[in-house]
Amino acid sequence: MPARPALLSAAAFAGLAAATGVAFAAWGAHGPAMFMALAESGLSWCF
Repeated sequence: MPARPALLSAAAFAGLAAATGVAFAAWGAHGPAMFMALAESGLSWCF
């Protein structure tokens, strides 16, 4: 069945895309609080 690897790849891609979307949504909703927590602990040097 040659379609099975393509379906697995598509499912993996969809899962990664969903996880990335959730991460960016969380950053958009809680970004300032996350940044302040990093700044207070001294871990925001990369920003």
